[in-house]
Amino acid sequence: MTKVECILRPAKLESVKEAVNKFGVHGITVTQVIGCGLQKGHTNVYRGQEYSINLLPKIKVEIVIPDKDVEEIIRIITEAARTGDIGDGKIFAYRIDNAVRIRTGETGENAI
Repeated sequence: MTKVECILRPAKLESVKEAVNKFGVHGITVTQVIGCGLQKGHTNVYRGQEYSINLLPKIKVEIVIPDKDVEEIIRIITEAARTGDIGDGKIFAYRIDNAVRIRTGETGENAI
C-alpha cells in the first residue's frame, strides 16, 4: 500500500476529488494547511501600510491506495491540479506497511 499526499491550490480541490472518485478512490482525507515554496508569498497594502504574507493557504489531500494504482493516481492528480503556474503544489508517495479498519478489524488492503 502507498499513501499519496498532495499539497494543492484550494481552487483545485473539487477537480482533484472528482478525478480520483472517477478512478474509484473514495476514501480521502482533506486538510486546510498553510505553507510556502517557490511562490514565496506576496505583499499587500492595508491602511497605507505594506505587509508581506509568506505563508499561503493550501489544501493537503491524503489517499491510501494499492501499490499497483500509484502511478495512475499521480498522473490523474497532476492533470487535475495543474495550472502551469508557480504554486501548483507537490505530490509525495510513502510506503505504508499496514492499515486497520477499526470497525471490522480488517487489515492490509482490505482495510482501505
